[in-house]
Amino acid sequence: MASIFHGLNVGYSGLNAAQVGINTTGHNISNAETEGYSRQRVVTAAAYPLTKTPGAWGSGASITEITRVFDNFVFNRYTSTAQSKEYSDFTRQTLEELSTYFPEVDGVGIKSDMQDYFDLWQSFVDNPDNNAIKIALSQQAQTLSNHVQQTREQVRTLQSQVNDQLKVSIDEVNRLASEIADLTASINDIESGGIDNANDLRDQRNVLELAISKLVDATIFEGQISSNMPVDSNIALRSGDYSISVGGFNLVDGVTFHPIGVSNDQNAEGFYELYYERQDGYEIPFDDKIQGGKVGAILDMRGSVIDSATGFPEDGVLQNTIEQLDAFAKGLIEITNNVYAQSATDYMQSNTMNVADDVPLLNYPELNFKTGSFNLAVYDVDGNTIASREITIDSLTAMKDGTPASIIGQIQALNDDNADNNALNDINALISADYINGEMVIQIDPAFAGQGYTFGVNDNYPGDMNSGSNFAGVLGLHRFFDGDSAKNIDLHSAFKNDPTQIQAHKQNVSGNNDVALNMVQLQFEKFDYNVGAVKYTDSVYSFFDAIASEVGSKTNSAIMGNETLTAQFNAIEMQYASVSKVSIDEEMTNLIKYQTAYGAAAKVITTLDQMMNTLLGLKQ
Repeated sequence: MASIFHGLNVGYSGLNAAQVGINTTGHNISNAETEGYSRQRVVTAAAYPLTKTPGAWGSGASITEITRVFDNFVFNRYTSTAQSKEYSDFTRQTLEELSTYFPEVDGVGIKSDMQDYFDLWQSFVDNPDNNAIKIALSQQAQTLSNHVQQTREQVRTLQSQVNDQLKVSIDEVNRLASEIADLTASINDIESGGIDNANDLRDQRNVLELAISKLVDATIFEGQISSNMPVDSNIALRSGDYSISVGGFNLVDGVTFHPIGVSNDQNAEGFYELYYERQDGYEIPFDDKIQGGKVGAILDMRGSVIDSATGFPEDGVLQNTIEQLDAFAKGLIEITNNVYAQSATDYMQSNTMNVADDVPLLNYPELNFKTGSFNLAVYDVDGNTIASREITIDSLTAMKDGTPASIIGQIQALNDDNADNNALNDINALISADYINGEMVIQIDPAFAGQGYTFGVNDNYPGDMNSGSNFAGVLGLHRFFDGDSAKNIDLHSAFKNDPTQIQAHKQNVSGNNDVALNMVQLQFEKFDYNVGAVKYTDSVYSFFDAIASEVGSKTNSAIMGNETLTAQFNAIEMQYASVSKVSIDEEMTNLIKYQTAYGAAAKVITTLDQMMNTLLGLKQ
């Protein structure tokens, strides 16, 4: 039976609803600037009525739940765009740094050094016996070499820094995933009864989800999605089973956390490799599983596949730039040394080569031997050609396999080079050659060396300078440059110690400038450059321009793409904020509304209190 006390309870329910509304509004206002906080709303409904005749007597207001205004669809777009933006931000930052190493557009850099280098060879053509030009040429060759080395080292240092960021980022992913698993356990505990909403904990988990999405291309799954249109059209919440996966592997499975492994213990060069450890202990390579976020950008910049033989990445923008610089330097070294081997001397010794005695030279494609031939020519003290022999390289030619077709076999063959039936003026009599422990030595027989005899290695160029055998260039016989890559390119040590030893001539005759002329011609000729399995044919200028242009093009593309993504991200961030972020104006309006409701409910109670006093006064 309804009574005056029932009326007091109705008034109390109104006070309670208004009080909870005021508390919730205060909570919203207090967290207006809290990162990731979603505004909350009190959901009320009419309390279960007393059934009377006639009609049902209302029992006041009941609080059904306190929910947050949050749209999972908008949040998913927000995290996806944030992930793309983080990838783009890191890519742009790294490429802008890389592009500063190639300041070719400003008229400085490696290309400018090359132009000065070839200009000095031209001056050497005009003055082949001028020691001052020799000194200047040696200094410019060292400047060019140092600049190439420095640029490569800068790129390698940048790659190392990016590699270090991989470890830091993966550690952060694991930390975030662990915290998410702990939060999920707390959320499950609070919501297990099906009554309470863990609003603040869910907000905290969303903040961590956004952070982990910026690092990796994480896929977040959580049960079913539901809406609450009567309360707010923006509410679309997920609930149920929870997991976070990357590349098809779960990092978080409910309340269980599975870390991504990261280690460089087996890599002598310090490059980190990622793995995912299954429950049976088997480690699955994980580098190629991450495609997005900052870590995806790191792997794309550094390289995601590590060569077990070398310890360096097989791919990646920075690794590709290093390989292009190495190919450029190696090409410059080989073509220069191939020409300089024409310069007459009485002794040549090659670099130490990783070439077996009996394996065909063309079986080493990375060494750039070519099908073709070169001539060994011996000159007397007056520069006259005493003997000349063509040495051929084909698919079967080895260095020293005991057959007449090998390089050593062809040099030692008993041929009548001058067709004069005189065995004493043939190449095999004038020159001794051998290949021992990876080094080739060719020298004039001492008896003839005492008479001033010299020899040179002249590659045969039928039509263009790229069509020879490249034998002397690959081996570094009588070389001008030491080294075999951008890491170690340098002027030959003998010329660094005494630049006056640099020769412009082919035959040792005053005024001869054949070698210097061929050096000048090199800048206009096209040669082969091997970048991994890809072969490019171009001039030294054009090939270097291609390297610098590729860096510049990628940087410009990254900048434009980043600007587009930033605009898109800002728009979606504003949309997300319009749904979930606290509006102080709106909350102040709600505060006035709840204050008014509280006062009205209080008026109900004071009115009933007066009625009670009236009833009690009737007894007196």
